[in-house]
Amino acid sequence: MSGTTETEVVIRVQDLAMRFDGRTIFEHVTFDVRRGEVFVILGGSGCGKSTLLKAMIGLFEPAEGRVTLLDEEMTGLAGAERRALLRRIGVMWQSGALFGSASLAENIEVPLEEHTDLPAEARAMIARVKLGLVGLADAAQRLPAEISGGMAKRAGIARAMALDPPILFLDEPSAGLDPITSAGLDALIKDLARSLGTTFVVVTHELQSILAIGDRCVMLDKEAKGVIAEGDPRVLREHSEHPIVRAFFRRQAMPTPAPAGQGA
Repeated sequence: MSGTTETEVVIRVQDLAMRFDGRTIFEHVTFDVRRGEVFVILGGSGCGKSTLLKAMIGLFEPAEGRVTLLDEEMTGLAGAERRALLRRIGVMWQSGALFGSASLAENIEVPLEEHTDLPAEARAMIARVKLGLVGLADAAQRLPAEISGGMAKRAGIARAMALDPPILFLDEPSAGLDPITSAGLDALIKDLARSLGTTFVVVTHELQSILAIGDRCVMLDKEAKGVIAEGDPRVLREHSEHPIVRAFFRRQAMPTPAPAGQGA
């Protein structure tokens, strides 16, 4: 992340809490995301990573707190103003969420048809450019069923970039991929962030990906119901004194508490 300063904040999460049916998923979550960085939301299963992402992009209304994207408060925003803000972000879901009956190029054109008045020729050109950026220029006319899982993830990123948003949200991009394909996807994310200046918010629990792509991160914990660590993931791996953080980054099992009455 070159040339980024403390003041270039493009996402601000302030004292956020999510509750469902009276059950607290997390609370008191506060952090900033800076322009051009790859910011990772990490933690174990069930800690609320994807829930936090959905709250950040307005799919879930938080019980408390607020989210500000690109100097506009998402929380409570409605109507045309909300749609205008959402056009300035891109999202890739875990499965890629491609339309099975459409070619990859046609998938990329969907947001362009929905949100712009561009003619068909211009939409097709943009689709080719976006697929080229993710290494799929030769697969434009293939259907999702005809490509690998890694290619589907790349196509999902290309579609998320269709409207040139300054922020991309990726939900578990490496899930289900073999180590080599996952490493290639990590390299793509880093390259796009550096070459385009795009800000990435990535939800993952894949340790290798976190260390490969993350400029900074927040770590959620299910038991703590909130953030237990924030910073450079490599620094957290080497220097965190929090037992859960240390166990996560060093791939260590947490000790099982002794049954009541059997302690030393």
